[in-house]
This record gives sequence, C-alpha cells and structure tokens, in this order.
Amino acid sequence: MNKLGFKSLTFTICCLFVCSISALCQTQDSSKRKKIYHVNYLTNSLIIAGGLATDYPAIGRIKGKANLTDAEVLALNTDIINPIDRWALHQNSSQHAMYSKMSDYIEVPIYVVLPTIFAFDKKIRKDWLDLLFMYTEGHVITFTFYNYSWLGPTFQNRYRPITYYTDLPMNDRTTGNNRNSAYSGHTASVAFTSFFMAKVYCDYHPNLGGCKYLIYTAALIPPVIMGYLRVRALAHFPSDDMVGLSVGAVVGIVIPELHKFNYKGVTLGLTSIPGATELNMCWALPSGK
Repeated sequence: MNKLGFKSLTFTICCLFVCSISALCQTQDSSKRKKIYHVNYLTNSLIIAGGLATDYPAIGRIKGKANLTDAEVLALNTDIINPIDRWALHQNSSQHAMYSKMSDYIEVPIYVVLPTIFAFDKKIRKDWLDLLFMYTEGHVITFTFYNYSWLGPTFQNRYRPITYYTDLPMNDRTTGNNRNSAYSGHTASVAFTSFFMAKVYCDYHPNLGGCKYLIYTAALIPPVIMGYLRVRALAHFPSDDMVGLSVGAVVGIVIPELHKFNYKGVTLGLTSIPGATELNMCWALPSGK
C-alpha cells in the first residue's frame, strides 16, 4: 500500500469511526458538564487540512526516489549492520510478500475496531465528536512528522532489508522505495492509535491507580505486532520499528494532554513547508485594565 492509499484509508477510517460511535451514542446531557478535553473545531480543522495538504507533495517526493543502481546493491555490506538489526537479514525471503499483505490488512481492524471500543464507555462516548477531531488531528500530525522530520525518509535514505537478499530478483531489490527503511510509518500510526486510546481511557478514569500501567503495557501490543510483520516483510529493520513506535506513542500521549489545557488566548497551529514542519503554540496574555 502506497502512502497516497494510506492517506485515503485514514479518511475512510475517520468516517467509519464517526458512524460507529454515533450509532451507539446516547443523547447527550443538555446540561453543562465539565469536559476533560477542550477542542477548538476551527483550529483543529485548520491543523488537519494543513497537514493533509502538505503531505501530498511529500508523498510524491518520497515515493519518487531514484532506483538503486546494480552497483549500489552489489556494494552492500552486512557487516556494518548493528547486532539489533542483523536478525532482519536472516528471514525467509520467500514469505516477505505474504507478511507485507498481512501488515496492510490488519491496519483497518486496528484503526476502526480499537477506537469504537470507546462507544461502550458511558463517560467517554458523550464526547465522541471531540475525540474524533483529536484522533484525526493526531493521525495527521503523525503522518506529517513521518513525511517531514529528519528521522523520516525525506532526509534518510536507509536501505530496506530486502535489498540485502541476494536470492531475490534484482528488480525487487533496486526499486527506489527501498531507500525508505527509516522509519516505519505503519508502526508509528498503529502506536499512535493504541497509545491515544490508553491515554484517553486513563484520563477519563483517573482512579485506576496502578492499573493504568497495565493499560499502557497493553498499548504496546498492536505496534509490536505491526513492527514484527514489517520486519518479516523485509520492509524495515527492528530499529526502524522502534523509532516508529516511539514517535507514535509520544504523539498519542501528547495530543490529548495538550487538549486538557483551556487557557483563553491559546492557539495551536501546524506549519509545514518542504523540508520542515512544526507544531506551534501562541499564548496571548490578557492586557491590564
């Protein structure tokens, strides 16, 4: 699945998320109640739209990298691969296509099924629209960070493990997409989903005590599974998945935490230009009377 298809999938998932939550939601209490998160729909819409708009040129640039030359492939040296990553070079190469398809197929259940679990929580489902905006915003920021940060393929040209397998056809090893091993966008997005859910659940249930650590531990399971599949697909090294998991987890925790603040005069924005992206915050202090 290419990044353009992956982006379209995100839109579809968000629509399914709305339908699933709406179908199970009860009528919201019309009385005022204290919300955990504060969402400015206009600001969030601008962040989402800006992120999506700037992701399209990045997708083309990343997918349009030049093919590897035969000389580049023949000069690859496995001895320079660190011990943590080296086991990725000892897979059954005949099964890499199967694992690649598996990693694509489980994306939909993770993105759709996991968030809809919130519909069964009476406290959480009342704020489904706020959570939808936050969920979409977080996914867009995760994509944008992948597309524009120095950790991602815009600035990194790390060869995928598949390029090292001499038993595979040269056409499979020399495609330009094989320069995009660093880092795993699949794992980052899955990690965002699971850690976003863990953070939101813990915020709505502050009396969990030590159980919250079990919830965050459980949040590791989906991205670890995705990372394993991506390694078996010869698409990434373990360290690529570790970076992706870390990025997704941080975004999944930070986005809800930022929305817990309700300072008047505070605005959030996302700025992206070719070669740079940033999340900025502006706090206008009240003037004296």
